[in-house]
Amino acid sequence: MTSPAIHPALANPVLQVVVGVADCRTARGPGPCLVTYALGSCIAVVVFDPDTLVGGMLHFMLPESSLDTGKAAANPFLFADTGVPILLQEVSRLGARKQKLRVCIAGGAQIMNEGSMFHIGKRNYLALRKILWKAGIMVQSEAIGGEVSRTVSLDLCSGAVTLRVPGEPESFLLAPNLRKSI
Repeated sequence: MTSPAIHPALANPVLQVVVGVADCRTARGPGPCLVTYALGSCIAVVVFDPDTLVGGMLHFMLPESSLDTGKAAANPFLFADTGVPILLQEVSRLGARKQKLRVCIAGGAQIMNEGSMFHIGKRNYLALRKILWKAGIMVQSEAIGGEVSRTVSLDLCSGAVTLRVPGEPESFLLAPNLRKSI
């Protein structure tokens, strides 16, 4: 039973669905909490429609499928340019509307040494922003870059997106939408 001081939409969900590396999950709330761990240079894309309680999360590793078309065919969630369109198609199939999507992104860190010539985190971020811009989708919130690992979760009851960084308190990347839950 949830304490009266805590709104039920903010209580820890019983069920968590882990979105692994190069993975994508979509669902309709009220339901599980989607969570992805240890975002370094990878990026998590989180989408949520507060009217339909449909949401999803993609954890991609690399910017462009042209880097390895064989791997892209085997797992399109490995790449931004193949994974993001599938995420958007799947939430749309569940009833989400593009114009209502609340979108946030996290990751894209420079975990290796600062002089790394690959800059995967930065390249991931630039590729993602280009894909979202072409789709006409705005990002409401982001936690990008730096040199820290991040964990992100989406509560499908409230639409709250939480961010955890080692050594810091948990915070909201997107505040809960209590309108539907009250």
